[in-house]
Amino acid sequence: MNNTVRPENPLIVQSDHTLLLEVHNPLYEQARMAIGGFAELEKSPEHIHTYRITPLSLWNATATGFSADRMIDALVAFAKYPVPQNVLADVRDLAGRWGRVKLLRQNSELVLTSDDVALMTELSRNREVNRYLGEQLTPKVFAVPARYRGVLKQALTTIGWPVEDLAGYEDGAPLAISLRPDRFSLREYQEEAASAFYGGGTEKGGSGVIVLPCGGGKTIVGLAAMARIGQATLILTTGGTSVQQWRRELLDKTTLTEADIAEYTGAAKDIGPVTLSTYQMLTHRPDKRADFPHLALFNQHDWGFIIYDEVHLLPAPVFRITAEVQARRRLGLTATLVREDGRESDVFSLIGPKKYDVPWRDLEGQGWIAEALCTEVRCAMPRETRMEYALAAAREKFRVAAENPAKRPLVQQLLAAHPDVPTLVIGQYLEHLKQIAEECGAPLITGKTPQRERERLYGLFRTGEVKLLVLSKVGNFALDLPDAEVLIQVSGTFGSRQEEAQRLGRVLRPKADGRRAHFYTLVSRDTEEQEFGHHRQLFLTEQGYTYRIADEREWNPDETNTTATRPATAAGR
Repeated sequence: MNNTVRPENPLIVQSDHTLLLEVHNPLYEQARMAIGGFAELEKSPEHIHTYRITPLSLWNATATGFSADRMIDALVAFAKYPVPQNVLADVRDLAGRWGRVKLLRQNSELVLTSDDVALMTELSRNREVNRYLGEQLTPKVFAVPARYRGVLKQALTTIGWPVEDLAGYEDGAPLAISLRPDRFSLREYQEEAASAFYGGGTEKGGSGVIVLPCGGGKTIVGLAAMARIGQATLILTTGGTSVQQWRRELLDKTTLTEADIAEYTGAAKDIGPVTLSTYQMLTHRPDKRADFPHLALFNQHDWGFIIYDEVHLLPAPVFRITAEVQARRRLGLTATLVREDGRESDVFSLIGPKKYDVPWRDLEGQGWIAEALCTEVRCAMPRETRMEYALAAAREKFRVAAENPAKRPLVQQLLAAHPDVPTLVIGQYLEHLKQIAEECGAPLITGKTPQRERERLYGLFRTGEVKLLVLSKVGNFALDLPDAEVLIQVSGTFGSRQEEAQRLGRVLRPKADGRRAHFYTLVSRDTEEQEFGHHRQLFLTEQGYTYRIADEREWNPDETNTTATRPATAAGR
């Protein structure tokens, strides 16, 4: 182990498991790539980024093939000072916990086992765990009632002992499905992702999460997994637009026909070999005291495979039922494992560990997603709005800042700077969006817009007949608008990192002639909105994106480079 001080290196490893990374160091990018697979970015001001090593970040990394030695080598290779011995020991110990406790099938029975007798004894005496254990079969093996497969994994993850679930899966009804090589071909990384999930057909295959950038073809990976498994499939999505996108892709890129695909939504309650539904549908109930009647969909057909699209948005009731369907193969698809409710460990234990992840900038460099320029434009509030903000109750301040009327002329400036370019304007508050849509003469799509009208407007945007759409939060997910080149974000959901990532993803499809995408965020200066904006940008900073910071008093959007902008990264500026 190298105990010398190397001042040329960019990384400081601290004994509390935080990592400080110097942004301006020539080795910054190499170090960021090396540690990004097993450490989480927490803060990213201009000069020093702060990462943290957590048990969950280590277990997800180990599940994708990272070894403890590889993590330690990365820390030592880029460290400015000797790496604290406790960090090296903790990385080796925590990463080494993955796979030490397993769920297996023995004589058709579900068992929990470990080669470490003392560990099994300790776990069996833990009251968070022993309630889910059955008879002790040997010093190393406990029977597990099948109904407790999911909640046992949750409990063990919570106390720091993640379970490698090798118990296999029940087969569902057969589904005749093949991909259509005459229509498309899998990209190399999509093939790798499907293979990582499926596990070559061994019992290891069948549950886990695939992480790919927006525009990277997560739906295609889902289709490839369906073709490999060949069993009745339930696909859960974020809304009606996503349901239609999945339907189009299934019909275009597989051998399935209309008769094979059913929808279980507000419009129809049909069930077929492939059934498309939404989280909103499954969590609907007549009143808050009632149960969730549509969760019965999980047991109304002989499913062999369940796909959770945008798994980072999985609502709590779906977690509950997922704990009960652990014998079904499960695939989570997402652009980011970040959850604002902190339930990443439930995704890990109930859907499965991360099986494949590729950095956004890697796919950008290969030309699979567009190069994107991110700009945060800070604008002052008019005097009367500034006073309204000063007098507003704490819970109202963010909305006052978000609806800053000074943003509306900025939208016009940006549209003028990108004339006749497919553009999306997206925001949080409907009255503000209505004003923008009226001033721009553009269609407005909100949650109240009928699904048929949404699809009509999206179709006009795809054909180029409509160049500008104004969207509420319905535009966050599953928009199949490949030509969108500019996105102007006028407001968002507080400090949501996942929303920021999803919105950038709306413009990441590759452009003709390699044109860049532009992502603009309008923020009211010296307000809560600016502070929340810092946090929103964290995940994208972790992926290697930087935000230019522009002041509307000096900034000229027509200029590619301007002295009024400065490169900066996200939170804590």
